Amino acid sequence: MKLNEIKNNPGAHKRKDKLGRGSSSGLGKTSGRGVKGAKARTGTKVYGFEGGQMPLHMRMPKRGFNNIFANDFSEVNIGRLQKAIEAKRLTTDAKITETVLREAGLAHKSRDGVRLLGKGEISAKIDIEVAGASAGAKAAVEKAGGSVTVTFKKKVYNNKKGEPGKRQKRRTDSAAKRESRKAGA
Repeated sequence: MKLNEIKNNPGAHKRKDKLGRGSSSGLGKTSGRGVKGAKARTGTKVYGFEGGQMPLHMRMPKRGFNNIFANDFSEVNIGRLQKAIEAKRLTTDAKITETVLREAGLAHKSRDGVRLLGKGEISAKIDIEVAGASAGAKAAVEKAGGSVTVTFKKKVYNNKKGEPGKRQKRRTDSAAKRESRKAGA
């Protein structure tokens, strides 16, 4: 076999039809596009148009809500932490942080950090620093003799004057009410 003898299998390569090459070619004049209208012109495709019938994407029921302001945490259960410690992927002598969890393959990349959840059992004494932790996870780690440090602070959105917005004001007001109820009770 020589380089000049290499070619495709028969039927593997089909040449593109040449359009607008005279009426005898069978694809002259309108070039197989029919007559007039938007679809006869170049650069137009009507995706999802079903000839006036209600399109499928509009017939389907819509469910739920996607909150673009929601916190994005990578979740790690304490059971997985224990397994990683037993498999020597994590060490208990140093502080366990977000980067250590990522390097060990326990947490994926997330916008707001890692959140510790309480599924499973933990017996190792660990010192862990995460963005958030559930009450059960915190209790389990502290029961095993470890400590949990939570670093996440909810963002404060300021208005044009640089003051906290209405939502932040409502948050601080409701927190103050809760504190006064606790003090009074």
